[in-house]
Amino acid sequence: MTRPNRRRFISPITLRILAINALALAILGGGLLYLDQFRDKLAASRLMELRSQARIIAGAIGEAATSDDAEGNLDIRQARRIMRRLVGRNTTLRARLFDTSGELVADSRFMFLGRSVIATELPPPDAETSLIETWIEELQGWIGQLIRPTDLEPYAERAIQRASDYPEVLIAFQGDMASKVRLGADQTEILSVAVPVQRLRRVLGALFLTTDTSDIEALVREEQISILIIFLLALAITLVLSLFLARTIARPLSKLADAASSLQTAPERHVILPDYSRRGDEIGDLSRALTSMTSALYKQLEAVESFAADVAHEIKNPLSSLRSAAETLERSQDTETQRTLLPLLIEDVRRLDRLITDISTASRLDAELSRTQMAPVALDKLVTAICMLYCAGDMPGPKVDCTVSEAPLTVLGIESRLGQVLRNLIENARSFCPEEGVVDIGLSKDAGFVLLSVTDEGPGIPEESLDKIFERFYTERPDSEAFGTHSGLGLSISKQIVEAHGGTIKADNRAEGGARFVVRLPALK
Repeated sequence: MTRPNRRRFISPITLRILAINALALAILGGGLLYLDQFRDKLAASRLMELRSQARIIAGAIGEAATSDDAEGNLDIRQARRIMRRLVGRNTTLRARLFDTSGELVADSRFMFLGRSVIATELPPPDAETSLIETWIEELQGWIGQLIRPTDLEPYAERAIQRASDYPEVLIAFQGDMASKVRLGADQTEILSVAVPVQRLRRVLGALFLTTDTSDIEALVREEQISILIIFLLALAITLVLSLFLARTIARPLSKLADAASSLQTAPERHVILPDYSRRGDEIGDLSRALTSMTSALYKQLEAVESFAADVAHEIKNPLSSLRSAAETLERSQDTETQRTLLPLLIEDVRRLDRLITDISTASRLDAELSRTQMAPVALDKLVTAICMLYCAGDMPGPKVDCTVSEAPLTVLGIESRLGQVLRNLIENARSFCPEEGVVDIGLSKDAGFVLLSVTDEGPGIPEESLDKIFERFYTERPDSEAFGTHSGLGLSISKQIVEAHGGTIKADNRAEGGARFVVRLPALK
């Protein structure tokens, strides 16, 4: 197995956090596109306003700027006076009047040149465009290419203007109103409206009004700059917070993954995991779980190493005896010696078989305890049933007496394994108890715990061996028992099962003689 690749410039989790947060800001950035639609609505409103103004001015000229003769021709001087009064000194609105021959007879741009000076403020020579304004201009150009129509006709003026230069004026000569949108030299839209100047439904000329959208563009530009500043500020804050958030998530996960990978590649070396257990989030839960798992893994590894060493040591003894007896039997030709050695060989084989069986049971125990789902176990019924098996029939050896103080007594556990503990303790007690003795089984409840006691009438346990008897392969057997009858794993297996159920097992000696084993298990409420 290979270690995961940690040489990334930026983690995938960080990228996902940045992408999700940036996606929310895209909505704010969409406000720039909305302002472009807002500009189009303002331009459409300006065009409608221009049409109303054109009707008013054309109506005034048609009513008041005609001669009194029978033909009722257009009075150019009076028309200019009306245009001067109604248009005024408007720098954005321009009115032009064409007669029926197509000639330009009045232009509001040149009506005030003889009496005043029109001044335009220029920017200072050292004025520089700010970075934000430059971005806005480029952004506006991109948005304009994306949204604005690209087929607008450019606005141009001839030195000598005629009605034929403007199609909408020709339409006005036919008695209809016409309008058009063109693109100015500064990339602003030029709105134009042409209306007929009529007297008694007779077309006397055409009024041509034009205006630009520079004020609208300036308003939209100002709002776009404001939104862009807010967008950039929000983007900067979002990036900082996203990186901080990603650092608090991705970096601990990366450290935990590296430590877990080190544990995988070098299990013999004790790896200390980063401690994030104080965090009150899922990473803290993960850190605690990994620390607990690692601790359990190291304990398991140590237990396996110790178990393997103990097994090797215990198997060597009968193997050495078998080899010695086999070599002696091979060299000896004495029939009496062969008869003596054959029972020893058979006994050593039986001892090996018993030892291997117990070792197999002990080695499978951990895996079974971790995989099997625990369930409520009526311990009073279990103890009563096992005691009845020992009391039934004419079983030789010490008798078994059972006392259950109250019922029900329920614990959470694995029924078969708890039964194995009780049988191990009973068999161990009966092996030390004299033939006419009694093994007492007691079951009671004490402050939320169930107490199971097994007491014999044997010689008791040496004080220095009270703790050792639960070690693997340790035996403290009666002198009358043949060597190797027990493997020394029964009490060790019992302790392993009890501790897996969250309980404890202890041994002591009674004052009146005999040994007592007490199992303490949490009671199920």
